[in-house]
Amino acid sequence: MKRILVTGATGNLGCAVVVALRNKGISVRAAGRDAKKLNAIEGETAVFDYANQSAALAALQDVDALFLMAPPLDAEAPAKLKPVIDLAKSRGVCHIVFNSALGVDAVEQAPLRVCERYLMGSGVPYTIIRPNFFMENFSSGFLAPMVRAGGIFLAADNAKTSFISVVDIAGVAAAAFAKTLTFKEYNLTGPEALDHAQVAAIISRVSGKRVTYQAIAEEAMLNGLRGIGMPEGPVRYVGVLYGAVRAGYTGAVTADVETVTGEKPTDFESFARRSAGAWA
Repeated sequence: MKRILVTGATGNLGCAVVVALRNKGISVRAAGRDAKKLNAIEGETAVFDYANQSAALAALQDVDALFLMAPPLDAEAPAKLKPVIDLAKSRGVCHIVFNSALGVDAVEQAPLRVCERYLMGSGVPYTIIRPNFFMENFSSGFLAPMVRAGGIFLAADNAKTSFISVVDIAGVAAAAFAKTLTFKEYNLTGPEALDHAQVAAIISRVSGKRVTYQAIAEEAMLNGLRGIGMPEGPVRYVGVLYGAVRAGYTGAVTADVETVTGEKPTDFESFARRSAGAWA
């Protein structure tokens, strides 16, 4: 295998995948929509925009495999990803690792499940990974400003989630490429399920900053997201996600990370200790 195209390479997960692949000595072409952010990435890069077929074709030139992920919180993901899968097939890509989401295989109409089904039927050898909520949401994602301000306000009730670090997700993706783990599906979680009060307590303990969790109504959460400028489509998507949290669907713990990589996934306290500077 000579080169893997990694989409979303300027985001938390994509960046971690680039690092994990390069650590295995695998050639990577890091791709994303923002050319300025790509400039900060060492090595080969390519501008990649789902809406620009010519750019996608150029990015896929001389690529053997593809790490594919949808734009975040995008209900229109199938319309964007299906043409990319077709282009990859036409370019002779021999392996696609698709980043989906935990639980979507239980809902056939879910956008990411539609993408999974399309990939499965494409004829391209695939690996589907379904991670739970990212730990990094608290340190550098959409929850980070709340944590720095001392409070986590979500419509999650007291339900638990088996949060996972993007480092572990990337490790699975890199192993899938390196070991050619094709026609496989993996459900990825951290080693424990925590509610948000427990998360807040851990962050408080390791950072020295008092952080509390307050369960709020769904509409209050959605209005807060609108207030910071999040578009309506993603706002509604977040509503669906936290509905799944409250229903208990994100609390399962699997062994798939260790099965694929041979290493146990990061626990939340270890993640918090290495991320403590983000909350200063």
